[in-house]
Amino acid sequence: MLVSERIGQLFLSSGDRLEFTEYGGGERWAVLLHAELMTRRMHQPLARRLASEGFHVLPLDLLGHGRSDRPSDPLAYSVTAYAEQVEALLDEVGAEQALLVGVSLGANVALETAVRSPDRVRGLLLESPVLDNGFAAGLLRMAPLMLGARVAPLAFSGVRRMVRAVPRGVMPFWVGVALDTCNQRPGALAAMVHGVLFGRMAPNAGERRGIGVPVLLVGHRADPAHPWADVEMLAAELPQATVVRSRGPLEWRLDPARLDGAAISFALDCWDARSTRKRQRRSST
Repeated sequence: MLVSERIGQLFLSSGDRLEFTEYGGGERWAVLLHAELMTRRMHQPLARRLASEGFHVLPLDLLGHGRSDRPSDPLAYSVTAYAEQVEALLDEVGAEQALLVGVSLGANVALETAVRSPDRVRGLLLESPVLDNGFAAGLLRMAPLMLGARVAPLAFSGVRRMVRAVPRGVMPFWVGVALDTCNQRPGALAAMVHGVLFGRMAPNAGERRGIGVPVLLVGHRADPAHPWADVEMLAAELPQATVVRSRGPLEWRLDPARLDGAAISFALDCWDARSTRKRQRRSST
């Protein structure tokens, strides 16, 4: 099924520009948030599937990623700042509520948004969040990038020039996504990693327990940077959580039918009026 696609932009109070894509239409909004260093393009297949089911879908390039601005100040970056950007996007398009879909860093941003603005969040679909058990592995994985971008910026700039020269139209989709991920400006990369690693990574356990919307958690046991223990911990904390175990980190990328089906079913349930009334009745008792 063909769906409409439009490029949009918004400007933050800081003057920084964010870019997003808008798929479909209507009032059943979904905001898609990418993993760290990646771009909104990673969500293109899921965005099109959701839009074909009647959703109004907004994949967003967070600050420092993709085609959004990339300031070199670490203070511009944090999970809290990213949640503010999600809120700014909802304000920009006039969406009162949205389903938030996030992967890795995007999952943490979705959790932060649900804590900051619970009335704006219809539900959460979270793949591989990075919480207490994954912090050390995340630090070991990201800190060398920050250091390398600081001490050897010419190497990062050289990689950027090479990947920008490769025409995306002749590449397989996920190869193009990988090339986009390598398109990093060293100053902005170091600032973004610094700001995220040494700022607030996610809501604390007490705040997470207060999240009262439906949550679908997707995780697997094969990735030490996104340990299964974090998924289990989050499932125990969230009162309306359901867990789906994937077969590995690439299942949703290379063989998406099963997880796409779970995501669409969950999204439809989140926007079902009867489910909303049931949640309201439970919260009032």
